[in-house]
Amino acid sequence: MNEFAEYLAKIDNPDHRERVEEVLKWVMETYPQLVPRVAWNQPMFTDHGTFIIAFSTAKKHMAVAPEKAAIDRFEQDIEAGGHSSTKQLIRMSWDSPVDYALLGKLIEFNIEDKADYEKFWR
Repeated sequence: MNEFAEYLAKIDNPDHRERVEEVLKWVMETYPQLVPRVAWNQPMFTDHGTFIIAFSTAKKHMAVAPEKAAIDRFEQDIEAGGHSSTKQLIRMSWDSPVDYALLGKLIEFNIEDKADYEKFWR
């Protein structure tokens, strides 16, 4: 978690900070092959140099950014989970439990879909 210590320290709300830390730890433990880093002022994970997923915070939600292809692929799961989304991110409300099932689908889709991909972004 040392990679994310500075980012986490900047989250003023202790409940939000704890939630983000919990999610980042979960990703690291569940997908140990992913490389953690902070870029564009947000914690993210890459696989063989290609982007897999990133997280950021807002007043009412934690934003999950898995790229448009993953959002499009799991649009029904996103809606069924009660989350809203844009073309580039999914909003997970601070008032709801973390949707680890959805996070797993997004991450696994990107790992598989980008297995032979050599650029950072799609």
